[in-house]
Amino acid sequence: MTTTKIPAPKFSAYQTFVILILALTLFTVMLDFMVMSPLGDFLMKSMKLTTAQFGFAVSSYAFSAGISGLLTAGFADRFDRKKLLIFFYIGFIAGTLFCGLTSSYPMLIAARIITGLFGGVIGSISMAIVAD
Repeated sequence: MTTTKIPAPKFSAYQTFVILILALTLFTVMLDFMVMSPLGDFLMKSMKLTTAQFGFAVSSYAFSAGISGLLTAGFADRFDRKKLLIFFYIGFIAGTLFCGLTSSYPMLIAARIITGLFGGVIGSISMAIVAD
C-alpha cells in the first residue's frame, strides 16, 4: 500500500502579511503586559509605592482585560474585525502612552485599566481574523 503526500497549501503574500501584522500586534500587547515586572524596582522607588500597590498596578491590567473580554464578546461579531482591531489597538496605544506619562499612582492605575480594557480584546480579535 502506498501513500501519497498531499502538499500543504501555500500562503499568499497577503495572508503572510496579515499574519505578520497580527503577530507584531500581539507581541506589543504581551510586551506591554510583561514590561511591568522588570520596571517594578524603578517604579516603586520613583513613585514611592509599596509592594501591594505595585502588585495592584500590575493586576489592574489583567482584571480590566478580563472584564473587557466578557463585555465585548456579545457585540464584537456585529462589526468588521479589521475596524474593531484598529479601534482597540489605537485605544491600547493611547493607554500605553498614558502609562508612560503618568506621574502619580492613581494616574498609573487609571492608565493600566484603560490599557487593559483595550488590550484585552486584541488577542481574541486577532484569532478570529486568522480563523477567517
